[in-house]
Amino acid sequence: MAALRPAPRAAIGDRGPAAVCRGSRRPSYLSSASPCWQQGNILNRKSKCTTRKLLTTVTGAKGDESEFDSVNAPLEPQTWEGSFLCGLLKNQPQIFLVAAAKQLQRLSIQRKDTLTRWEYSIGSSEDCLHRRIAEMKDQECRTAIEDVMYMLIVHKYSKIEVPMVPNLSKIISNRRLHIWPPREADLESIHGPEVLGQIKEHLTSIIRWVHRNGPKINRSTLRVKRLQLARIYSASIMYGYFLKSVAVRHRLDLTFARSEEFLQPIQLLNAQLATTCKKEQQEAFGGSVGTVPSSKPRSVVDPHDLKSYMMGFDPKTLELCAKLRTNEACNLIEKHSWALFGEKMGSTEIDGAVILDPASLKRLLLEAIAFGSFLWDTEDYVDEIYKLQDS
Repeated sequence: MAALRPAPRAAIGDRGPAAVCRGSRRPSYLSSASPCWQQGNILNRKSKCTTRKLLTTVTGAKGDESEFDSVNAPLEPQTWEGSFLCGLLKNQPQIFLVAAAKQLQRLSIQRKDTLTRWEYSIGSSEDCLHRRIAEMKDQECRTAIEDVMYMLIVHKYSKIEVPMVPNLSKIISNRRLHIWPPREADLESIHGPEVLGQIKEHLTSIIRWVHRNGPKINRSTLRVKRLQLARIYSASIMYGYFLKSVAVRHRLDLTFARSEEFLQPIQLLNAQLATTCKKEQQEAFGGSVGTVPSSKPRSVVDPHDLKSYMMGFDPKTLELCAKLRTNEACNLIEKHSWALFGEKMGSTEIDGAVILDPASLKRLLLEAIAFGSFLWDTEDYVDEIYKLQDS
């Protein structure tokens, strides 16, 4: 009987290091249910060393101001997903896109699971509970998705090596705003020639309007209220979004037009096939082959450039191209604009005047137009993985 009795447990002080390791439980932050550990397993399964590096990145990405300033963006992430991608963009940019795709898939699965549980509980006593859980999870996922989308936009700026303008309170001195370097060529490089022509017209009209309606200082200095500047910036984001939508639509229409013009009748295709077979037979028997006349299709000259294409829009098509497709895009524009122009402790009043030169205003508007174009691309990409909410 004594042999079947379990041995008394040794005190912690009497146990060796190996016994302590075997008996101790894994810390909660390294458990299999922990999101950080799950992301480490997903992205780094090849070696323990890589996993440690990823966990270090995740631990460091807490969304504080110093961490987010390192990736040159005015908006701070509000969720774990945004902080995680922020840390990767700073420390491991080579796996950023893979990690972002994993985050989108994970959020999509989480939202779908809660909705499925709610559907199965309809008519039962737990219907209200699961409905409330699904609503809370949907709101949580939406906030996380907006953070992921924003970091994808920041990643696009980093690809062209253009730092985003921080909160204006950090760079305004004595009500003067000066943005240097302008990086105009880099911001213009993401647009096609026809789109760039429309952008230059937009910039010229805005600068002339500000100079005409603002206080007259001199030709090289502009003065505009900060709130008015924020509205111009937001409108430029919408204009960049609109131009991207129009450019994609124009490209598709040109593709369809070319496909119809290059479509050849079946008889012509059969004749070309017969000519090719005859040529191969003559070559096989060593006969001379005459020059076959080229049947290349004539080049297509598009009579309508992008500007005339836009001028031909009816009101319904114009509204369709200018309207933001999802609520997430609307929220991102609002959040980003407020993070850029919003009030911070000790800064200029939100409706105070800002003095700047035309080059700084042009730099600010070019960034806004690029943001709108990047937002269109990001919205289109994310919606394929995680269904966004229609506006």
